[in-house]
Amino acid sequence: MVQELLHAAPSSIHILYLFLMGAILLFVVLGFVTYAILAERKVMGFMQLRHGPNQVGGKWGLFQTVADVLKLLLKEDTIPKLADRPLFILAPVIAFAPAFMVLAVIPFSDQIQFADIGVGLLYYVAVSGLTTIGILTAGWASNNKYALLGGMRAAAQMISYEVPLVMSIIGVVLLAGSLNLQTIVGAQHSVWFIFIQPIGFIIFFIASIAELNRTPFDLPEAESELVAGYHVEYSGFRWAFFMLAEYVYLFAMASLTTVLFLGGWSPVYHLSFIPGPIWFALKFSLIVFTMIWFRVTFPRLRADQLMEFGWKVLLPIAMANILLTAVIKVLFHL
Repeated sequence: MVQELLHAAPSSIHILYLFLMGAILLFVVLGFVTYAILAERKVMGFMQLRHGPNQVGGKWGLFQTVADVLKLLLKEDTIPKLADRPLFILAPVIAFAPAFMVLAVIPFSDQIQFADIGVGLLYYVAVSGLTTIGILTAGWASNNKYALLGGMRAAAQMISYEVPLVMSIIGVVLLAGSLNLQTIVGAQHSVWFIFIQPIGFIIFFIASIAELNRTPFDLPEAESELVAGYHVEYSGFRWAFFMLAEYVYLFAMASLTTVLFLGGWSPVYHLSFIPGPIWFALKFSLIVFTMIWFRVTFPRLRADQLMEFGWKVLLPIAMANILLTAVIKVLFHL
């Protein structure tokens, strides 16, 4: 177990083991990103009455994303002449690194977790906010007005929606009495928080889509207005880093939603003979599918609608939900 090694005296064997586990997690996440993109294309194709990828890799296009990744790796890496070169190179790394760092505190089962820290939820929120710096840096360093507008939009959007996102999970913290993600899953042994906190779940889900810059909140990349937004000047593997960060956050946010509201790896009814990681994967897949479904269904909001919805709708409801949760907790001794 990873936690046992972390509490043991450090040695070269421990360090090697943790390094290998981190590498395995990275490959798992990269595999998810590869086939999440394919799944998104296929689901969108099905919902829009078309085929989606069906050439590279047989009828299902199983190697289409692999071919796209190889194309990006072989594509010329260009840096604009007037760009701020050091910041331009550093921005994709700043955007991606926090996306992978937050996975350390996600418990995929009672045995599979890299860092079981007491404030795991606080760690996730704090570290994930660093990606905003990478996106804004990319927009500034590109020396392109469209990139700068995209970066500023991304910063405004991610900061605005992070407030209702955090407020929506305070109800979960009140009910569980802890910021530890393992404890939060344990508190849902009898009933999942999605049934006790339906308002918090809805706010969290909407705000998480905005945090991921996915449709209908994809204004930082709005093709019809900003060409591609903050990464318009990026190409090749540097552009791939931004896309990788987006889909790694999709993995992380779906995992966090599963932990906070769907009971993590806890089984449905009395079907405990099915291993916990499988339950986690099923709930996780449902969240990912719903996010794809949202992308196909809703049109993009205007910038003013986006900000008004976050500050004037989600935030007041999230605050009311905290008050309601506190009252229910006191009255029913939860």
